[in-house]
Amino acid sequence: MRLVTPFFDATASFTLRPLVVCAAAVFLYLPAGAESQNAAQPNSDSSAVVLDRVVAVVNNQAVLQSDLDEEIKLAILDPGEAGLSVLTPQRALEQLIGRSLIQQQIRQEDAREADPSQDQVDARLHEIRTELPICVRQNCATEEGWNQFLSSHGLTAQRVETYLRYRLQILGFIEMRFRQGIRITPQEIETYYRETLLPQYAAGEKKPSLESVAPRIQEILLQRQVNTLFDDWLKNLRMQGDIEVLDPSFETPEAKNPAKDKTKDQGGPAAK
Repeated sequence: MRLVTPFFDATASFTLRPLVVCAAAVFLYLPAGAESQNAAQPNSDSSAVVLDRVVAVVNNQAVLQSDLDEEIKLAILDPGEAGLSVLTPQRALEQLIGRSLIQQQIRQEDAREADPSQDQVDARLHEIRTELPICVRQNCATEEGWNQFLSSHGLTAQRVETYLRYRLQILGFIEMRFRQGIRITPQEIETYYRETLLPQYAAGEKKPSLESVAPRIQEILLQRQVNTLFDDWLKNLRMQGDIEVLDPSFETPEAKNPAKDKTKDQGGPAAK
């Protein structure tokens, strides 16, 4: 999971790599009374009716199959996913696990200042409806177009708003926790300008001055360092946490941690 912060300039664009901002099977059964009634009727099916199932447990917090399905549907709102490929169940589960770990930390630290305002949520929703390419094509700026978009992708306005609120909360927490104290020197900005930005321009093409793009370069370098700190922190949370994936087919190779599993088998604490 990585933080995605795009920056646009009239002559050049810079895009950070995505932040990627995700146990034993648990089933929901019919009430005992209903099951007893079925048992009394020889011709009825007395087997349990599965309404949902747990696909993973993150520090005693269940991740349901319905959560996974919703995450895949909501990927249409992510510019890094929309139109590129279908979000796989494995990657969706990784995102949900990561989000659960972060939200648990937010609650533990009582980081209320990371909570987005309604204005911030509304602004993000407006950006999606007016700038996301697939939304532009489906005319989501209008109420009719937006409702048709939601319906065609199995979403609701309330679910989208909740999703955006969660994402903004996590981004705010990451910025608050990791960005403070990071300093970018003028030399680092100049090096990026000369070695990364300028080579992107063809010979004879007008190049932006260092002064005009320095603020954007500084932001990119800041986010790179934030991403590095965040990645290490999240990896440590995973190693310390109790994460169990029920179905091995949902687990990505990157998520497997033999060192942690061995420690758990020996009855010791998870290694940091």
